[in-house]
Amino acid sequence: MKKRYARWQLVVLGILRFLVATLSMSIACYIVFALVFSTEEERRLMKENSLYKSRYKQMQQKQMLIGDVVEGLQDKDDAIYRELFETEAPSLDALTATDLIAQNDSLSESFYQTAAASASGRTMLMARQVDKNFDAIFRLLEERRDSIPPLTLPLKDMSYVQMGASVGMKQNPLYKRPVQHDGLDLIAPQGAPVYAAASGTVSQVVRSRRGLGNILEIDHGNGYTTRYCLLADMNVSRGMRVRRGQKIGTVGISSTIAAAHLHFEVLFKGAPRDPVHYLFASLSPEDYAHMVYMATATSQALD
Repeated sequence: MKKRYARWQLVVLGILRFLVATLSMSIACYIVFALVFSTEEERRLMKENSLYKSRYKQMQQKQMLIGDVVEGLQDKDDAIYRELFETEAPSLDALTATDLIAQNDSLSESFYQTAAASASGRTMLMARQVDKNFDAIFRLLEERRDSIPPLTLPLKDMSYVQMGASVGMKQNPLYKRPVQHDGLDLIAPQGAPVYAAASGTVSQVVRSRRGLGNILEIDHGNGYTTRYCLLADMNVSRGMRVRRGQKIGTVGISSTIAAAHLHFEVLFKGAPRDPVHYLFASLSPEDYAHMVYMATATSQALD
């Protein structure tokens, strides 16, 4: 009896060993198979993960670049604000998602998503606040009956492709060499209506066939003056009070200029200013950005 019981134990032990060995072999084979081979779904997921990883690094680099561009635009906007309103621009929150990336590269992906969503929301709020600020500024100036800078385009329905050279050293079409250009060339067909960029009083009317041809000058008060040159017709006279958007003449052309256009100047206390900096209030941000680029990139003047 004792001898049979020992044999039964040996049989059971042998079966257990066989099961353990089989299970261990199966697990080992599965691990080897999983390491060496992969399913179609796994290969697809691995490929997507690799793509997302590479794109994530590219997005970080692009965000850093955008941060630099935004900082440059902020400096330019501050300079324009000081030029227009002769005071420092209001300070904004300088802490952005880009700053946080520069400080800590080990933040989680969820943080970047949250930061991006938050930054987008803040940007929309800031954009709406900018519109409110401009409305408040214009309302305040109207209430004080004070003149505002000439912020309206003198031509209607303008596209950025009509933007020519602005202030600076530009190639003169007649002398074929760089000369100082004190205005902004706005390309338009001959006879196109020209409008006052702001309310004011006509301070000068010049009729000439030389140089910049027929010229109208409007005094807007507070040191601001605008000049409209190369006109064909002039519908106002010296001393006349004009309102913003009122038609004052038409675009002309002469044998000394390259194409029909309006030469538009903005002066502050007699010194020429870049008219491009005064157009943002009557344009969309996209159109204004295009016009600034065209005006600064164009090296050939039309007059």
